[in-house]
Amino acid sequence: MSTLKKAELICYENRSLSIKFMFNPTEIKFTRQLNYNPSEGARTDQGLNKVNFANPAPCTLDISNIIIDTYEKGSSVTPHIQKFLKSVRFVKGLQRPPIYLFTWGKQTYLRCFVQNLGYSLTMFLPDGTPVRATVNLSLKEIDLRNTGSIGTPAVEAAMRIANARPAQSS
Repeated sequence: MSTLKKAELICYENRSLSIKFMFNPTEIKFTRQLNYNPSEGARTDQGLNKVNFANPAPCTLDISNIIIDTYEKGSSVTPHIQKFLKSVRFVKGLQRPPIYLFTWGKQTYLRCFVQNLGYSLTMFLPDGTPVRATVNLSLKEIDLRNTGSIGTPAVEAAMRIANARPAQSS
């Protein structure tokens, strides 16, 4: 019988910022957009606007309803939420948020940063302690060569791990 693998955001700069999901997502949604520049006034023989294709935009991966539940332990979900909140803050010494590798088992999905984070506290103990939450993430694909981090030992190690895994084509 195989062991259940947890989805994870592995941080390139600092492994302590990595986030292992408590429960795996039920759905991950990919979005990719193609950018183009319409030529105002330029028309084809059929009267349609001419367009110049620019480039594909980075992929976006949305994960909704990530469950965090500490009810059985009777402890607050706040420390778990804090890990997610660190994903949308600048890394100390860098002028940007942390860069992650989103993986699940043997599958590597995306090198990314957390573009959008939302969470709801959904269950409380009688004393008001939050014991269940849902988190929604929007991850944006990024090329590490544009982050100013290449060459640091942590990033080089993370890139070796990432390059050893087959990436999903989007």
